[in-house]
Amino acid sequence: MFHNQSTKQRAKSVTHANRGKFLEHVIDMANTKYRNAGLADIRKIPTPVQITKDKGSQVEGRKEKPEWVDYAGVCNGRAVVFDAKETKGKSFPLQNLHDHQYELLRSWYEKGAITFLLVYFSELDKYYRLPFPPLQAAWQTAKNGGRKSIPLETFVEHASEAISMDGYTLHYLLPFIESRW
Repeated sequence: MFHNQSTKQRAKSVTHANRGKFLEHVIDMANTKYRNAGLADIRKIPTPVQITKDKGSQVEGRKEKPEWVDYAGVCNGRAVVFDAKETKGKSFPLQNLHDHQYELLRSWYEKGAITFLLVYFSELDKYYRLPFPPLQAAWQTAKNGGRKSIPLETFVEHASEAISMDGYTLHYLLPFIESRW
């Protein structure tokens, strides 16, 4: 995997404000390689900001409530939308996925887009691409009073592990590129 220091050391030193920046960096590097190879064009969706003061060369603002997921783009003629999350432990807490993110994934999935969660289990140093159907099943279970997290076993059984290979920091689109929709 792509690491300059051990993941456990990095995970302990990450502040709440910088949580997810490592994962974002790894994904952005992969996205640049996908674009340069002509295989896909996936972009990070910036957090919306409302400008409160404009002082010429200085601008002040506040973050607005986001209504999107982290990434969107196209691969082999199909829309791709996904959210990237990092978790410690051996399960993914569904509270880390906001309602608006789930609803966007559901809507796009129903319209034929490639939709998934890309989850980094930092203590295990493993990345999984969880397709929408098992996410939907877990979400409905939680909404009906059941388990509020997705256990690692679900990722092992229903997700694909995304790995570093062929010069990609994280080759998370490999199945979609190989299949040539």
